[in-house]
Amino acid sequence: MAEIKQILDERLAEAGDTLPLSGHVDQEGYSLGEREFSLPEGMDYDLVLTNVGEGILATGMVRAHVVGTCDRCLGTAEFDVAGEVDEYFLFKAPDSPEGGAAAGEEDEVDYALIGADHSIDLTDALESALLMDTPFVVLCREDCKGLCPVCGENLNEVDCGHAA
Repeated sequence: MAEIKQILDERLAEAGDTLPLSGHVDQEGYSLGEREFSLPEGMDYDLVLTNVGEGILATGMVRAHVVGTCDRCLGTAEFDVAGEVDEYFLFKAPDSPEGGAAAGEEDEVDYALIGADHSIDLTDALESALLMDTPFVVLCREDCKGLCPVCGENLNEVDCGHAA
């Protein structure tokens, strides 16, 4: 994915300050495991950046029209995604905990650091939201009949007579 950086300026200088942010990314596609998906129209995002004191919270939505392969018939499958973005960018790394229960909890905290150039990289946050909204089972249509296990014909298009 192309890098999507936002420079932080005086509009987010104080705790409680917010900055709406919208944009379009001409992303050609993405992978999920061994599966490939294309984004013929790229993707759009609408975010709000909020200074929460110790960092910047980026919340909002990423939307895209996705083209992939149907899991049942191997034909073209198209669907829309609308993933929720929720990423925390800290001004500085938190102090490391001194053992105890807090040490195990840190693995679950999801944050990134604000760059030395006072910017945040939204690339991973947008990509994660897109991946999380991609369905586990991709179908060309809800009632897809799949392929004939005997001859391999697409049962959506042909009644080969093998299916009883």
